Amino acid sequence: MCFSAEASFTAAAVLMPLGAAAMARAWRVDKSFVALCTLPLLFGLQQFAEGMVWVAGAAGDSAAVERYSLVYIFFSWIVWPIWVPVSVYFLEPASRRPLFLAFAIGGAMLGGLQFVPYLTHEGWLTTTFLGRAIAYRDINLLDVLISREGVYALYLTFIIAPLLVSTRREAQIFGLLVLLAATITYFFFAFAYISAFCIGGAIMSLYLVLIIFRKGRRPPRDTAKSPLRVT
Repeated sequence: MCFSAEASFTAAAVLMPLGAAAMARAWRVDKSFVALCTLPLLFGLQQFAEGMVWVAGAAGDSAAVERYSLVYIFFSWIVWPIWVPVSVYFLEPASRRPLFLAFAIGGAMLGGLQFVPYLTHEGWLTTTFLGRAIAYRDINLLDVLISREGVYALYLTFIIAPLLVSTRREAQIFGLLVLLAATITYFFFAFAYISAFCIGGAIMSLYLVLIIFRKGRRPPRDTAKSPLRVT
């Protein structure tokens, strides 16, 4: 996350247990939400990885910086564009599920093209510390075919569109929150877009914890409509 190792580790300490609790709650009240409620936990793991990037950078351990940066970017390029549409897949009726499977396949293809070359080409991913922020700069295979803005637009489409076109209101609202995070990041934190967008998504994922703990609660008793008891 932007800011510091302490901020990243704090975010991880909040998101991981809340995500685990949300998953357990979803398993009890509505199993179709389990995959979606895994997101806060996954965001927590990503924030922990970035905390380790900060620690490695402070220690001057370039090998560890590279290793933890790869873990962090794995979540960005592989996990999110696959897991988000898969999460919505389980919320939808069978007739609509192929659409979300297509989103997941498209996200996997884009993410794979972006991430796999980092493993085989030294220097294609560089991590720069900008005082209170981290910038992950890279070389992409798609740079010769499409602008970087176009790549990011595709990336966001595979993450946000499945949420917005879902038939479930909870997913749609979460999609709007993630879109808000992406917009704020674009206008104010473009210098560290990947890092800032992921923490924005992490914060927005707390909404999922809220909705799953509200789900299944008994509505308050309306005493005004209760039949009078004659004694």
